Amino acid sequence: MFRPPSPGSIRCNAARGRETTEGERTMNADNGTRRVVANISLSMDGRVNGPGGEYDMGWIVPHAVGDTARDRMVRMTQAATTALLGRKNYQGFGGYWPTVAADEHADPRDRAFATWLDEVDKIVFSRTLTETPWQHSRLADADPVETVKRLRGEPGGDIVVLASSSVIRALLAAGEVDRLTITLCPEVAGGGARLFEDGIPAAHWRLTDLSTTESGALYLVYDRAE
Repeated sequence: MFRPPSPGSIRCNAARGRETTEGERTMNADNGTRRVVANISLSMDGRVNGPGGEYDMGWIVPHAVGDTARDRMVRMTQAATTALLGRKNYQGFGGYWPTVAADEHADPRDRAFATWLDEVDKIVFSRTLTETPWQHSRLADADPVETVKRLRGEPGGDIVVLASSSVIRALLAAGEVDRLTITLCPEVAGGGARLFEDGIPAAHWRLTDLSTTESGALYLVYDRAE
């Protein structure tokens, strides 16, 4: 899930000639509203999960536990004050990360991310959940697009979508994602759901950061260029 800079990392910044930190730009430069950041891991064949269904994600694990992964996730979320989650990730994260936040023996970066996630405002998109017991979480009262449009007009930091592919697809289709952070894993899933489906409108993106991970994955940061 997380990625840090290692000595062998490759980094580039097309605009400035250096690495862009996730905390440097928290507002949409075009209109001064809050920035929406979507974070996802993909296989080389563009899948978010394998042919076994939405929980077939074991191929991601080797690329989610290194130093680069941990450092990257902490940096990406440090400027964020709202997290958007689908039901699956809300339940999965809620059953795991609060225990990490309380574990004094956990990696400090894991604890930093876990503490942020435990305390951040969490908005959950679900057709089946009726309550959200995790602190600082609430069910969305509108679809992802309308929710984001409303949040953009409110004060706050980045709005981060954490690996919830259905939410990311909806926001991409509406042009409501400002930054895409993709971990491209050196794996071919051989089937499963794709992030980029037919129907998402054409858009131009600018590569603002690129680094390799210890496992051979690529960490890519794209900002919308329009």
